[in-house]
Amino acid sequence: MLFSENFRIALRALRANQLRSILTMLGIVIGVATVVALLSIGKGATASITSQIQSNGSNLLTISPGRQQRGMQAAGQSRQTSYLYYSDYQLLQRSLLTNITAIVPSYQSSYLVKYSDESFNVNVTGVTEAYQDVHSYQVVEGRFIGDGDNKSEALVAVLGSQTASDLFGGLSPIGKTITINGIKFEVIGLLQSKGSSGFGSSDDAIFIPLDSGYNKLFGSTATYNDKKIVNSIAVSVSSTEAMDTVSAQIEFILRRAHKLATSDELDFNVLSQADLLSTLNSVTQTLTVFLGAIAGISLLVGGIGIMNIMLVSVTERTKEIGLRKAVGATRNQILTQFLIETMTLSLLGGIIGILLGVGIASVFSATGLIASVVTADSIFLAFFFALLIGVFFGIYPAFRAANLHPMVALRYE
Repeated sequence: MLFSENFRIALRALRANQLRSILTMLGIVIGVATVVALLSIGKGATASITSQIQSNGSNLLTISPGRQQRGMQAAGQSRQTSYLYYSDYQLLQRSLLTNITAIVPSYQSSYLVKYSDESFNVNVTGVTEAYQDVHSYQVVEGRFIGDGDNKSEALVAVLGSQTASDLFGGLSPIGKTITINGIKFEVIGLLQSKGSSGFGSSDDAIFIPLDSGYNKLFGSTATYNDKKIVNSIAVSVSSTEAMDTVSAQIEFILRRAHKLATSDELDFNVLSQADLLSTLNSVTQTLTVFLGAIAGISLLVGGIGIMNIMLVSVTERTKEIGLRKAVGATRNQILTQFLIETMTLSLLGGIIGILLGVGIASVFSATGLIASVVTADSIFLAFFFALLIGVFFGIYPAFRAANLHPMVALRYE
């Protein structure tokens, strides 16, 4: 019997029980749609994070505090036991590190920011002049923080594009006065958008002079043991080849400054952009695989549903099978017919699931949260598993139908 004829018989059998066929396909549809959507969103998140990190430049080292310790606080809270100090930044500056172009400290905290009737909690970062170049920010209106602003402890601020939009809508923020934690700051600059990674946005930010922040805004939260602390120190290296050398120099200098023996665990981290990319990509890939495994459970449940319905179908059509065998149908022809019927259910469910998954991914992209990336390999993977499930879960019902004895089948009531 030709494949096309078997396919027509399969479609006829499915049309005879349309509601049951639709409900059977539903598990496959949900599973395939979930696989396609999650893989697309995962790839999109990875691409966004990669783009955002690379926008800071490829020759950037970031120094950050390295230890967090869980104490007897409420569940989920942690107490910081290591810090980076402003004096660490000053020491690195005095150390005349080779092959570097800039060293930039920063301290960040979240504050309530108000303008007119609008108010939002925004990350406020104290910075120096070199922060703009090191992190590749472009000013589209006004100017960035300057050395003079830090020396005079000026109450001025530069806004990220999202913060400016939230506070001022489409109006220019330059020259306007905003209040940060009740303190008035004049807006002197507006930054070009860097985009969102889905895990936070560089555009949802306010930058102020670091010295102004220490003396007029941050208060005791920015000190420990009467020493000013920083969240991070960024070091711009002159070439990619010098990254390892500079990193080793920084580790040596800060290990001595923090009075750590050679055998002691470091209480700070020195990470390159490549390290950050590797870590974040590993996290997103692990998360995507984990969520994909959950989606695979839906496919498994859908496959079990298909096998269950096909066993019912074999039972209902026992007489038909016996009659076909009596008039000359071979065991392989019966086997092929039921396998094709099962695969048709799976493939139709797979096609619908792929279309639904692409639609879900498109909706996520339209919201602006994550620019999902639908790739051919994710579609092929979902389609392949739909086909595999059809074959795997269709084998037993097909063998059961093919092995029915004609005389027994004809006498079945």
